[in-house]
This record gives sequence, structure tokens and C-alpha cells, in this order.
Amino acid sequence: MTNEAPDGTGRGGATSRREQLLSAAAELFARYGFHGVGIDDIGAAVGISGPALYRHFRGKDAMLGEMLTGISERLLHGGRARTVNTPDPITALEALVAWHVEFALTNSALITVHLRDLDSLAEPDRHRVRELQRGYVEVWVDTLLQCRTDLSEHTARASAHAVLGLINSTPHSARLDPTRMSELLHRMAMNALLTDRRADEDGHRRGVPDTR
Repeated sequence: MTNEAPDGTGRGGATSRREQLLSAAAELFARYGFHGVGIDDIGAAVGISGPALYRHFRGKDAMLGEMLTGISERLLHGGRARTVNTPDPITALEALVAWHVEFALTNSALITVHLRDLDSLAEPDRHRVRELQRGYVEVWVDTLLQCRTDLSEHTARASAHAVLGLINSTPHSARLDPTRMSELLHRMAMNALLTDRRADEDGHRRGVPDTR
């Protein structure tokens, strides 16, 4: 009989063996690359033999698939949850930015693995991840278009990709403590997404005519 609860956590909320293995694999994949890590390395990181890993996963490929599909699902569901029942589109956009910044700062290994090893996924997993990614970007696009009626859908999508790329660069560029880095990324993202809107609002307050 296992000590794991139905939700996958151990009794008292302890991390399950599967979660331990995925966490260890993410750190190793981020450090050495997917192809530079063997099952013995992953097993050793959590104190089991490599072959014992097969009790939990079919193999290394399955681990990578669950890892990247899992983070894509988390981002999509989290993004949707943060944009419903918000008082206005700007608040929804603020919530989206805060969500992705928090995710990037607390999951740097997963961000690194996703950016570098996505092409190592088996085709069905890669297709699923791409599908989830498109859904997540569309949450950003829909929210941004509500904030910026001056933007085309094409420009809104390009803007969303650019800001997500900025935030996702954090594992490679963070030089501040997490709180200050979070504030910096949030401010930069919001300024980038709303810069023309804010310029128009400032000009309107000063009585500057719109010459476009």
C-alpha cells in the first residue's frame, strides 16, 4: 500500500515520489540538457536506483513530456483564472503579468528546459504543448486588445510574445533579489504593453492634439 494520497501528495501534504523525480529531472535537464542526463542521474538525485524510476515513469521521454505539458497547463489555467471576474481590462492585464513573473521567478529550471528542450519531446507531447501555448498567448492577446483598442490583433499577439520572452529571460539575467526583480519585470512589462495608450492619455491631459 502506498503512502500517497489520491491527489498525488504524501500524507500530511508531503511531496510524492513522482513530483520529487520531476523536480530533480528539471534541475538536471536545466543544468546539463535533456540528452546529457541519464535515468541513473535522476534516480540518484532522489536516492533511488535508476531502474526504480520505471515504477513511476515509462522513461526519460515520458518525464520530459509530463514536465512540459504540466507547466503549459498550469500557465493556461492560471492565466484564465486571473482574467475572469476582474473589474476592468487593465486589472486583468496586471494580474496576467504578475502571474507570469511569479511563475518565471519560481520555476527557472522549468523555463530553461522548456526553451531548450521542447524539440526533444515526442510528437504527441510537442503538439499538446504547442496547443496549450497558443491558448495561453490568446488569453494575453484578448486581454491586451481590451486594454488597447488601437492595436490590431497581429500587433497584440506580437506584443504578447515579446513581453513573455522578456519575462522568460529571467533565469539567464536575474541579478536582483526576487522581490526587486519581480517589481522590475512587472513595471517593464506593463510599460511595454501600454506605452502608446499612456502616451495618448498624457497628451490628452496636456491638450496635445493627436496628429496620427
